[in-house]
Amino acid sequence: MRHKKTGLNVLLWVMSSLVFCTVSSGCGPGGLEGYSNDWIYPKGVTTVYVEMFDTGDFRRGHEYVLTDAICKRIEAQTPYKIVSDMDRADTVLSGRLTAISSSVLATERYSGVPVESEANALVTVSWKNLRTGELLINNEETHAFASYSTQLGQDFDYGAKVAVNRAAQKVVELMEESW
Repeated sequence: MRHKKTGLNVLLWVMSSLVFCTVSSGCGPGGLEGYSNDWIYPKGVTTVYVEMFDTGDFRRGHEYVLTDAICKRIEAQTPYKIVSDMDRADTVLSGRLTAISSSVLATERYSGVPVESEANALVTVSWKNLRTGELLINNEETHAFASYSTQLGQDFDYGAKVAVNRAAQKVVELMEESW
């Protein structure tokens, strides 16, 4: 019986030593280096004017969906407010829906009819601080994809809307400061 108590005491001592060493050294050999609880968005910015995104594609209308989705995501996911007057804005966000296309992912075995396709959206975006003239984002490109299936009653427009909404999410993520 005495042996078990000693073994238990040694085990508790080893465990408490490990906990102490881990806590005192942080997360690994470098401690908490590289981690921060600082703000992820540029400081000094409170308002954003979003210009209507342009399109370089022959399929029209998706640039409106993109602009609307970006505005809604900025309002919902960032501390910024969208303003309708550029003179009252701290920054301006502009861009272009460079391309929106489709590719076939899978076809029926014997007929070759597409079963599943993918819509691709390519967006180029810029973000300028109007007070300092600094480019916060300088013509960065982002891609987004969405699959759709004609067997499920989905068409290219459905896939394109999903891809454009995913592209809007990526544009808003570009507004975060890099780590």
